[in-house]
This record gives sequence, structure tokens and C-alpha cells, in this order.
Amino acid sequence: MAQNEETEDELEQDDPEMEGDSQAAGQTYEHFHFTTDGGQNLIRIDKYVVDHVSHASRTKVQAAADAGNILVNGKPVKANYRVKPGDEISIVMSYPPREIEIVPQDIPLDIVYEDESLLVVNKPAGMCVHPAVGNHDGTLVNALAWHLRGLPMFQDVKDPRPGLVHRIDKDTSGLLVVAKSEKAKLALAHQFFEKSTERSYVALVWGLMESDTGTIRGNIGRSVRDRKVMDVYPEGSGIGKSAVTHYEVMERLGYVSLVKCRLETGRTHQIRAHFRHIGHPLFGDTHYGGDQILRGTTFPKYRQFVTNCLTALPRQALHAKTLGFTHPETGEMMRFDSEVADDMADVIDRWRKYVENR
Repeated sequence: MAQNEETEDELEQDDPEMEGDSQAAGQTYEHFHFTTDGGQNLIRIDKYVVDHVSHASRTKVQAAADAGNILVNGKPVKANYRVKPGDEISIVMSYPPREIEIVPQDIPLDIVYEDESLLVVNKPAGMCVHPAVGNHDGTLVNALAWHLRGLPMFQDVKDPRPGLVHRIDKDTSGLLVVAKSEKAKLALAHQFFEKSTERSYVALVWGLMESDTGTIRGNIGRSVRDRKVMDVYPEGSGIGKSAVTHYEVMERLGYVSLVKCRLETGRTHQIRAHFRHIGHPLFGDTHYGGDQILRGTTFPKYRQFVTNCLTALPRQALHAKTLGFTHPETGEMMRFDSEVADDMADVIDRWRKYVENR
């Protein structure tokens, strides 16, 4: 029986603006592999996995099975599957097995809300959510490991994402909920899996949107030209994962539009990829072409104005503004709202003044 040394981690769905990593679209990585012997008793697979994987609770294993992360002979099975002699059992995740030490760091956190079960933070742009290749410290998780260093969840350095149930990109600002216990993490992760959470983003995009409201549909998968970005593929193509973004125009400001986005799905870089796909890249988005002057006049004064705005906001103009979920203990619906980050608010105000004075 072969087994990877990495302990099983909580299943996490794709997040709309998560940090890019090395995984290809739809690719999974084997974390554990077992071959049952000829005398194996017919027991449920969730019990079998709990007996063979350290730190794996039965509830956690059942959630992984529900999400299709437990395979027997290459096919997903449910938690009540009866293990048979000679079965090939694999546990797969959407990220490679790895073990990164989580070093607690005294980094200030903008905590919007906190109780015994969870906390909601307003993440600044420029901060990675969790350690990864090239970003081993200075992340939100490092800060959480310090702030919550007395809790068991943040003392297990083998969990690369303690408390996390969703993520946003390094250069996207805004709200995140973090679990403080395994029970809370499982309950919150289930809500994200079932898409019962409420999330909205505010984005500044190039061009004037023709319609006041609209929906962008198209599968999102890793680009074959640049693995750091995502492309949009036709629905039903079998490439990438289905993605749906609803938007509402809040303001039209000369050659850019301020939009509110509501997500039906949460895919990697969903908002950024979808808006580039329809010809409206996010302002300042270096990976999706928004850091160029894409609309407007050729007058030097205008070009200097846009250059100044791009200098003031050297990132994508995207903010995770609202967040809603059911509290895992009380059952109460919790809703939070945050102000757009200062650098993004400053550039929006510059465009408003440009429109007024031109």
C-alpha cells in the first residue's frame, strides 16, 4: 500500500480571483493512493479512509467524496461505497501535494467581524491569501497564524490553507471569511460548494458598456498560450469549467465603466477573464491587457491623464465589496459590506472629475 505523506486537506472550490498556480484547467493531483488486499472486509469507504489517513475526520472525508475527490478504480464514489478486495483507491485534489511551513507573522489585519467560530477580514491589495511558490511569507495565512496562534487549526503546519474556504487574488482587495475551527470550516465550505453564499464585486472596466445589465457566459480554463492566465471557451466545449457572471453598470465615466458583478460560479480569474472576453478588460489589469490605453483620444493631455491613473492604481481595479453567508453555529444570515480600497476609489474619482471637466 502506497501513501503520500501530505495529510488530506479540505476540499476547496475554484475562487473567482484566486492566485494563479501551476495546475492546468480541470487537472487534479493525487494526494493518497491505496490498494486493498485480497482479504479486505466490505466496509464503507469513508471509514476505510479515516482508518488510513492521519488527521482525516469522517465528516471531512464524506465531504470530499460528495465533491468527487475520492476515486475507486478511477471513478468517483460516494461515502457509502463498500470497499472490495483489490480496489485501487485514490484521493485527489485540485492542487499539487505540498508541505509549506506556516510561520506566524505579526502583520496587521483589518478585521471587520470576529467571534468564536469565524472572522471576516478586509484584505488589502498586494497581499497573497496563502503561501505558495514565490510567496512563502507575508500572506494572509501568516497573519492569521499569529492572530489565531492559540487555536488548534493554526498550529497544524501541514495544512497549507488553515481556515480558508475561499480566496481572492493577490492584487484584488476586499472581504474574506475565515473559519476558526474544523466544524466552521466544513459548514462554510459546504455553503461555497452549494453556491448559497452571497458575493458581489466592484470593477472598473475599459469602455462604455452598451447595456445597463447583462450576463457573461463561457467556460473558463487555463490558457494554452500563457499558463498564468485563463481563457474563455464555448459552453459545452468540454474545455474548462462552466462560468456565469452577472453585471450591472453603476456609472459610465468617459471611456471606462464602473460595474457591479454577481457570480453564479466561482472560477479562477472569472471576472477578469470574462470581461476581457467581451472586450472590456479591467482597468490596470496587467495580465489581461487592461494596463494599456484601450479607449479614448490621442490627445497628449488625455494620454497623460490615463498614465497617471495607471500609476496610481498599478493593479486590476477589482474589489470584493459584499459578502453574505449563514453563520455555522447560529444559523443567522450574516452580511458584510466594505468600502472600495483607497487606491481604486481615488482613480474612480479622477475619472469622475475628468468627465465633469472635459
